Amino acid sequence: MADARRAARQEARAGKAAQHGGRGPVGRGAAWAGRKAAAGARHLIDRARRRQDRANERDLAARRDAVRKAPARRAARWALLKSAARFHGRRILAGLLAGTVGVLGAPLSLLGRKLGIPALVHPGRRLYRRLVASARDARTTGDTAIRDRLREAEAAADGAGAGEIRDRVERPTHLASLIPSSPMEIRVSGFKFEEAAAEMEQAARTYQPDGNMEVVEMVDNLPQAMESIAKTFLTLAERADGEFAFEKDVAAAFDDIYQTLMNAVDAAEDLTKTFRQVHEADIARHEDPRNGQQAEKGWNV
Repeated sequence: MADARRAARQEARAGKAAQHGGRGPVGRGAAWAGRKAAAGARHLIDRARRRQDRANERDLAARRDAVRKAPARRAARWALLKSAARFHGRRILAGLLAGTVGVLGAPLSLLGRKLGIPALVHPGRRLYRRLVASARDARTTGDTAIRDRLREAEAAADGAGAGEIRDRVERPTHLASLIPSSPMEIRVSGFKFEEAAAEMEQAARTYQPDGNMEVVEMVDNLPQAMESIAKTFLTLAERADGEFAFEKDVAAAFDDIYQTLMNAVDAAEDLTKTFRQVHEADIARHEDPRNGQQAEKGWNV
């Protein structure tokens, strides 16, 4: 009857563990599937973030290119406007001069028609066409030279912006001394992981359990504790990627630590299983004593 009760209780514990995602075979399978699903979701999120980062880098590169070339383009645009204004001014002057010549040369134009000499007809119109053609040729030549200078200036800007900023920037040496007069004080507030880890190490060194069943409870809760520590680095990875001014490699390094610690969670679950298997009889004397605790104490070992 005692063996039957013990077996029933073990089955109840296994069913409860499986129901609540415990450390039985079903629970471990569910936990493994959950971690795989979470890893797949993180992979999709990381891929979308990388795609967005590449788009942002292209947009940023285009904006930087426009900023570098803005002075040259502004100068070229102003030069083209002046060239157009100069051309239209010469057209106006040509019109005034041609009109004067046409009025004064009207008798000469009549004489040319009577004598049949085309060179004497409409001297003002011919003068206007000649002056406008000369002005147009000068404008075309000047605009071509302006565009050539713009291309050269843009090429020079591209060459100047090819290097990293840290390779080109001049560091001031006269604003601050190379060796500070007093050491810089760095204040750290809030999350201090090293202090919590040091406290855990010290607690493990000075741990004096009241009994072995207390160690059993500690081992049962070890996978949950390891998973909590792993989630600490998962949180740091997410915040480093989305909130802090860090590079993407830092977030990836935090995520690698999280993956490594999740492997430690699996090892902790195996430890729990091994611990209960090799000490099954010892644990049963406490969890399911035969005829009560006082009767079980008869085995004075």
